Amino acid sequence: MESADFTLNDGALPMSRPEMPPAPALNWQQEMQQALRNGRELLEFCHLSPTALDFDPDPDFPCRVPRPWAARIRKGDPRDPLLLQVLPRICEQETVPGFGTDPTGDLRALAGPGLLHKYRSRCLLVTTAACAVHCRYCFRRHFPYGEQATPWPDLGTHLAAHPEIREVILSGGDPLMLPTARLQRLAVMLGQQPQVRTLRIHTRMPVVLPARVDAELLDFFRRLPLQVVMVLHVNHAQELDQTTATTLAALREAGVHLLNQAVLLRAVNDRTDSQQALAETLFSQGVLPYYLHLLDPVAGAAHFTVDTASALALHAELRRALPGYLVPRLAQEKPGEAAKRVLAG
Repeated sequence: MESADFTLNDGALPMSRPEMPPAPALNWQQEMQQALRNGRELLEFCHLSPTALDFDPDPDFPCRVPRPWAARIRKGDPRDPLLLQVLPRICEQETVPGFGTDPTGDLRALAGPGLLHKYRSRCLLVTTAACAVHCRYCFRRHFPYGEQATPWPDLGTHLAAHPEIREVILSGGDPLMLPTARLQRLAVMLGQQPQVRTLRIHTRMPVVLPARVDAELLDFFRRLPLQVVMVLHVNHAQELDQTTATTLAALREAGVHLLNQAVLLRAVNDRTDSQQALAETLFSQGVLPYYLHLLDPVAGAAHFTVDTASALALHAELRRALPGYLVPRLAQEKPGEAAKRVLAG
């Protein structure tokens, strides 16, 4: 079951390969090693003074930003929407009522170490604590990863006991921080479960670190006998460029269905024009807008809050500005509920 040989769909490979993204100067592991790792370094990279914002030089939740994504930040702009997503700030230390360490009820949904079963037909694996980028509003910034051992040995048992599960979601952290060989071993395990039809991957990496989408990963997706849904997390059109367009095209040609979920963040993307540009740019790169989430109330992120009334008003403006298929569902996750709460569709 742990064999690295991946032969579930051998013989079904296409005769030709889609165009690959240009080979980067560094592979993705090397680019991770060169990521910016503190607020002062990030501000210097962006040509900003440490006094430009109330940045925290010693945050509890560490800073990490890959340089390819940081290069899209407008230099010299302390209000850049990408910078605000990743710069540690003193305001994160404020204690705000209603903001806690488990905002989506992950811990009460644990069915085993790192295995969440919140919704009837799908379960979720917290595959790793590692992320390519540390978003300051991350709803799992306080998750006890150290207590959640690798859940895969328990997965088969849980799936056998729950034949209603049709979809397995890989989350984290970011599951694409795992080596492709390890993803292959997990896929072999899932292939032995006849009720599993879909593998869903929640990831930032094709956008924040496009080099991760290499030939080995694309070949893995081509050979996978499951439907593959990749849910990206892009909050602003500025995160997308020609490199991401080529990378996402390669994923689509490998049979991956691409969706996006964004988080509504004050001063980042809480304007109608920002959301319209995001939806249109995503679609131009082959990605369908899926969810626009209200902020999960995680401790340290209260300064990103957009109130529900403002969110509904923005969503109504989006419905007037965009065709229906480009309007993401405005959603909120409430612990213990049977599905995400859709506030506007």
